[in-house]
Amino acid sequence: MPSLSTDSLEIAQTNLEWSLLQGSIVMVTGAGGFIGSALVEALLARHELSAGKEPFRVIAVVRDGVRAKKRLSDHTGLEVVVQDLGRYSPSLPFADYVIHAASQASPRFYGIDPVGTMLPNVLGTQQLLESCHLTNAKGFLFVSSGEVYGQVSPSQVPTRENEYGYLDPTHVRSCYAESKRCAETLCVSYAKQHGVNARIARPFHTYGPGIDLFDGRVYADFVSDIVAGRNIVMKSDGLARRAFCYVTDAVRGLLTVLLAGEPGEAYNVGNPQAEVSVIELAHLLVQLFPERGLTVEAKAHRTDSYMPSPIVRNSPNIDKLGRLGWTPVVDLKEGFTRTVRGVEARAVEENEQMKGASCS
Repeated sequence: MPSLSTDSLEIAQTNLEWSLLQGSIVMVTGAGGFIGSALVEALLARHELSAGKEPFRVIAVVRDGVRAKKRLSDHTGLEVVVQDLGRYSPSLPFADYVIHAASQASPRFYGIDPVGTMLPNVLGTQQLLESCHLTNAKGFLFVSSGEVYGQVSPSQVPTRENEYGYLDPTHVRSCYAESKRCAETLCVSYAKQHGVNARIARPFHTYGPGIDLFDGRVYADFVSDIVAGRNIVMKSDGLARRAFCYVTDAVRGLLTVLLAGEPGEAYNVGNPQAEVSVIELAHLLVQLFPERGLTVEAKAHRTDSYMPSPIVRNSPNIDKLGRLGWTPVVDLKEGFTRTVRGVEARAVEENEQMKGASCS
């Protein structure tokens, strides 16, 4: 049996209504991605810790089977299904609980593949909700995004779940936020019309050892620089402010919404106590690893396909999820230290596996 990561164990030991999953099948879509794979690993860790007292099975739905094999551990309680939820699927695996996390969340896709960004959120969500309706599933969680709020006024930050700002539907970058908004409305509609126990979670900026270093977002770039021993080169003035939530806190929040949230309701999942500017984050990362002798360099012009957000400050109000007993506990220093160390450890492990494969 594979060893359990510290992060997965931390989530699995959280005091949640785990007994609700007993005897159930839990399906996670987007399981080859960052948040999806973290959810799967946490569920499998809980499966192990329960020692058969709370048996449940996990189905991981992925679009890329090769990538998923690198992300997910082999486990007797896990079934991997390769399926593209951006396309119509005549049949979907049966599940008692569905967590829909399949989405192209990186802004580097918004300009080059806006259609591929939208469809898993709209078509995929509709198909999964219909399946839940027909099979009388116990619960459905849609992993939305803090981007649904658009450009709110300064007085609306930190932002509550019922506060929204400007979002231009004719701008191609809106493909992500608008499709998340549409999917949320589908969840509410299926809850109202068909009684589907659909809940919505809105993660804000989430990070951890499993992030894609080629994601294109600044915090992934910064971690990549630290790991590679490169100076951090700013590609903007760095004044935009974001609230960063470590992956263990985020996954605990998502599972709290699934198991304790109200149908048809949306909940922010983020860490407003970990709000910093982009340039402050850059300096923090350099300071966390002084032995590497790195610095933060002046602004450089961005030349890649990344489409920057027009939002100056993005931070959640988490009172609503807090009333369900959740609170984030990992601060920026600990979170980014664990992230860099985790990325480096995974790289060493992958290199050892490659050496072993070449020798066999």
